[in-house]
Amino acid sequence: MTIEASPGVSGVSPDVLAAWVAAQGEPGFRARQVADAIWKDGGVTDAAAIRTLPAALRDALATDFRLDTVEDSEIRLGDDGQTEKALHRLADGQLIESVLMHYPARAGSRERHTLCISSQAGCAVGCPFCATGELGFGRDLEVAEIVDQVRHAARRLAADGKRLTNIVFMGMGEPLLNLDRVLAAVEALNDPLRFGLGARHITVSTSGVVPGIRRLTALGPQFTLAVSLHAARDALRDVLVPLNRRWPVAEVVAAAREHSVATGRRISYEVTMIAGVNDTPEDAEALADLLRGDHAHVNLIPMNPVAHTPWTASPMPVIESIAATLRDAGIQTTIRRNRGQEVGAACGQLAAERAGEPPAPAVARRRERLVTASAAALRGERSEEPMPAGVGE
Repeated sequence: MTIEASPGVSGVSPDVLAAWVAAQGEPGFRARQVADAIWKDGGVTDAAAIRTLPAALRDALATDFRLDTVEDSEIRLGDDGQTEKALHRLADGQLIESVLMHYPARAGSRERHTLCISSQAGCAVGCPFCATGELGFGRDLEVAEIVDQVRHAARRLAADGKRLTNIVFMGMGEPLLNLDRVLAAVEALNDPLRFGLGARHITVSTSGVVPGIRRLTALGPQFTLAVSLHAARDALRDVLVPLNRRWPVAEVVAAAREHSVATGRRISYEVTMIAGVNDTPEDAEALADLLRGDHAHVNLIPMNPVAHTPWTASPMPVIESIAATLRDAGIQTTIRRNRGQEVGAACGQLAAERAGEPPAPAVARRRERLVTASAAALRGERSEEPMPAGVGE
């Protein structure tokens, strides 16, 4: 099935929307009325609900645009309602995910509502500890399909008189492999006349697409750049983040460092902690050496349980020891708590669940390959496997 021809109205730029209104023979202020109806508190999903518009313009809007590109959503609650995992079905049947996380106010910090969103259906990078990596790559998301995840969450929050405070592009997919649409989505989310969230409350993550990082550096955005690092040694990162075979870790960090210098923004580095794989003292020292002196913050994240891998999360005392090594090197470090494990809140878990259980022999082969590859990496042997298709061109 192909995507419907009519575009999602939330992905249309203000200039294009204004031109469309003019083509209908309507005055310019009608474009503002449409935008207000689409964006305020997550907006409407049916043109008939926009009572400020003439009936003929409502009908034309419904004909020429989709007011919501999310066809259906399943919501699962975890952490006593503090985590909401959404599985969204798009027009062509593709499944994507978003996660809304609530953080109550504490001493010195205000209440926060953070949404993690997807930029692609599936992912071509193929990180073996990530459930999305098992699914393979479906397609890039359109701008509207990205921002409609935000509108969906905003409507749920508005019902309780609340508003999103942070958005992170850390869901399904590699954002910098769909960069034009991600940048257009960020523009819409940041635009005061549309969603209106400050750039510094938006984080875009990458597993290390160096040309994309350099392009961002040239543009000079003020949103936060996060790098999914996971290992500081190339042999190990080849296994954990396969595109490291195209852009080695030193090149990735050098590009991120240039981005930080150019924008003045701190880089966030994410490290998923996997027991016996990337949590050795040697890994801690390598990470400290790699980032020492940089304007950086490291998040250490215990691995979420993912089916069909032989790995588990590092024990907390081991993670705390690595954090201490990094802090001793002058690197700001936070140990993150996993959210929503009981509802499959980690990236791709619900979509993988819907995809069904792979054949047992395939699971066994995958586990054996990962055990062999990680053991070789710990001996310092570089991977000779090809990069996943669609990565590194």
